[in-house]
Amino acid sequence: MKLYDYLPSGNSYKVRLILSYLGIKYEHILLDIHKGETRSEAFKDKNPVGQIPLLELSDGRRIAESNAILYFLAEGTPYWPMNSYDQAKALQWMFFEQYKHEPAIAVARFIRIYAMESRAGELETLMPRGEAALAVMEGHLADNLWFVGSGPTVADIALYAYTHVAGEGGFELTNYPNIIAWLDRFSDHPKHIRITDQPMS
Repeated sequence: MKLYDYLPSGNSYKVRLILSYLGIKYEHILLDIHKGETRSEAFKDKNPVGQIPLLELSDGRRIAESNAILYFLAEGTPYWPMNSYDQAKALQWMFFEQYKHEPAIAVARFIRIYAMESRAGELETLMPRGEAALAVMEGHLADNLWFVGSGPTVADIALYAYTHVAGEGGFELTNYPNIIAWLDRFSDHPKHIRITDQPMS
């Protein structure tokens, strides 16, 4: 397998996490999104959307979109629930992550790190939206150790990626003790890697 990736990306980090947890070896190909490397014709031949992550299988087939890749890798493992109800709940949280969580928390992080001069005005809208997403997670975790079932699944992987760096977007995670406890539980995995860790091919 080949993973086309950019290390600071939370969406790419999701894929690196599950590959690490499952002990799957792969070739790691770094692309710099700020230098336009994902918009090159060569890369767009592989993924016309021009985005990472992109997983290329050994037979040449490719899968884009981080949560689709998570599903592909997780099926048949402990990270994909066994019964249809829990599978639907995992998908529910993964859709929540992409529609409610990532567009606020990840974008606020991007602006604060890379684009404060040009896009700071967007934070006025993004911050309340991010706080609302975190509040939903905090409420769920008040009565649950994980987002689905009795152990970590793709739902937790999807939500962990940008939540654990939400502070870089200006979100004060100490206001969410249940999230803090969940982050600690999740990162206690013996094969856990940090978002900045360079994978070993």
